[in-house]
Amino acid sequence: MAELTIDELKGFLLRAVGEDETIDLSGDILDAPLADLGFDSLAVIATTSALEQHYQVKLGDDDASGLETPKDFLDVFNRRLTQAA
Repeated sequence: MAELTIDELKGFLLRAVGEDETIDLSGDILDAPLADLGFDSLAVIATTSALEQHYQVKLGDDDASGLETPKDFLDVFNRRLTQAA
């Protein structure tokens, strides 16, 4: 069964913003608001879309609208991946 890890999520987040060198994802970021980490709503949408394509799952609107921290991404996607298995 596939599982989204924090390291994989960091890669997807960084690809969503391109070459923005001001973004620092070192340390404990699980509960940090994505906006505080430098990710705007477009980056969140791009990350969500890329993850949906990569894992071949589709999030519902309720799940997608609640993605405010890296932990939210991990919880929502891993729950969805478990349901899809």
